[in-house]
Amino acid sequence: MAENLSFTAQVSEWVKAEQEREAAVLRTAAQMVANNVRTSVAQGGRIPVDTGNLKNSLMASTTSMPTVEQGEKEYPDQSGEIELIIANLDVGETLYLGFQAAYGPRMNYGFVGEDSLGRLYNQAGFGFVDAEAQDWPQTVKRAEETVRGRFEAGPSPRT
Repeated sequence: MAENLSFTAQVSEWVKAEQEREAAVLRTAAQMVANNVRTSVAQGGRIPVDTGNLKNSLMASTTSMPTVEQGEKEYPDQSGEIELIIANLDVGETLYLGFQAAYGPRMNYGFVGEDSLGRLYNQAGFGFVDAEAQDWPQTVKRAEETVRGRFEAGPSPRT
């Protein structure tokens, strides 16, 4: 089919395919981060899971960084909402992922000292957020490898 197209049309098709590939790599990498940052220590990840509330408190947004909410709150699993936001993410848009549970920063960074209830802690952090941020270049590379096969097969037939 490509041999019947003008050079300009061929370039236009190539550009469109590359833009689709770029968006697919971005979305795949973003979903990998959202999944990996919530992978428990028991499953080979870095986030400690007792009740699942911390990992459930992960929220995604394209408008602002989710804020840490003070006090105790139970969070439902927000995986579906996160997937939907990522599926609609456009190249050039910023994706914010953040844990809302009040104890999230303490679990990630650790905490030494007295808390608001007078309890003393010397708790090491798990670094689950930092690890994913540091791994971003490798995550993008893995996403590109995942997406590559879909695009090397050529364009799908149009209906």
